[in-house]
Amino acid sequence: MKWVGLTGGMGTGKSTVAQLLRERGFAVVDADDLARRAVAANTEGFKQVVAAFGTEVVGASGELDRSRLGKFVFQRPDQLLRLEKIIHPIVRQLALAERDRLAQSGCHVAFYDVPLLFEKNLENMFDEVILVYAPESAQVSRVVKRDRLSEAEVRARLAAQIPIEEKRRRADRVIDNSGTLEELRRQVQGLAV
Repeated sequence: MKWVGLTGGMGTGKSTVAQLLRERGFAVVDADDLARRAVAANTEGFKQVVAAFGTEVVGASGELDRSRLGKFVFQRPDQLLRLEKIIHPIVRQLALAERDRLAQSGCHVAFYDVPLLFEKNLENMFDEVILVYAPESAQVSRVVKRDRLSEAEVRARLAAQIPIEEKRRRADRVIDNSGTLEELRRQVQGLAV
């Protein structure tokens, strides 16, 4: 089975491309979904996060309060690294298990939708890496509109990622999402994998 990494940056349209791929019948594994599963209530990941950060990160529902945890770790880079050391190995195991399950089911091509592919040096996990690209100016305006953040807040978050132009150089292929949704749809429809 061909295992394809699908990545992008904030506001590039990676989630839209993932949905368009699903509509074409491709299997798409979502790293964000795996990260939620990795710390679901009473899992080993959940227990490790609570041990590391305390019961104040558990909400009234008994699940992690992701918002509270996020506010804490994103203000403290050392704590973000601590959280990532817990979650990322579990997510990697889940991703590989999902890849193996898809391969055993006869799937010929599957995509792994992973936002921080280059930041976490995951390129070697894949047969090919496809980047969903939009220029930084488009990223900023889209995220300001979508998330109701200030331009400064968006630029600060983008600064924590590898610049989109560097990702473009490192990707095997690029889907350019600087145009219309219909142009994007045509590119995904024409994608030969």
